[in-house]
Amino acid sequence: MAEVVIVRDQEEAGRLAAAAIARRLAVTENPVLGVATGSTPESTYRALAAAGQRLTGVTAFALDEYVGLPAGHPESYRAVLERELVAPLGMDPDMLRTPDASPEGLHDTGERYEAAIREAGGVDVQILGIGTDGHIGFNEPGSSLASRTRIKTLTQQTREDNARFFDSVDDVPIHCVTQGLGTIRDARHLVLLAFGEGKAEAVAAAVEGPVSSGVPGSLIQLHPSVTVLVDEAAGSRLAHADYYRLAYANKPSWQAL
Repeated sequence: MAEVVIVRDQEEAGRLAAAAIARRLAVTENPVLGVATGSTPESTYRALAAAGQRLTGVTAFALDEYVGLPAGHPESYRAVLERELVAPLGMDPDMLRTPDASPEGLHDTGERYEAAIREAGGVDVQILGIGTDGHIGFNEPGSSLASRTRIKTLTQQTREDNARFFDSVDDVPIHCVTQGLGTIRDARHLVLLAFGEGKAEAVAAAVEGPVSSGVPGSLIQLHPSVTVLVDEAAGSRLAHADYYRLAYANKPSWQAL
């Protein structure tokens, strides 16, 4: 079972996630961090910076990248991570890896990204958000639970959800390169964050529903080391919320998040 922690707000979740990440990176030689974009992980990155955490010597692998954006586009995920992760946390830009979404690189981008993750020693901690339809990374409903990094077509719902970062939904790319669910499952620890009522149904399905390709986030139930951090709104449909609160309130001091 995943450890589910229900917190007051996004900032508290960010502080807890940042502390957990910092502890794991501190005891790992040549640490590898899996990083997400969008608004969900922002509080975690802010908390890491506020705590004085530096990502010197850390390799980071992005979950995904849009296909079709010109080089240097401000909403490419590489550009977003350079602003929100690399610069504030003193990371070497060359240690940030994103999938090759260039037209000339698409034919084997998945295979090359998988090889790069293996060569780095695998991901120690993977940060995840979850979409309103239950997707993680850009693994839309119906994605194979064994899938690897590949090109995917985004659903209209995902494009509408991400339109807030663009001038209009028509500007949101239709295709992406994303780590697969099998790739994500290979990470040693998963930290999934979700905030707001709009994520409540997806969170409940991922944490407590059946494991299904129809809810890609339910993959977390097959992983031995998962922390789920949600605010009250995102956790409002969890059937066992009282138990999660009890377990966290009585968590042994030696058992780190």
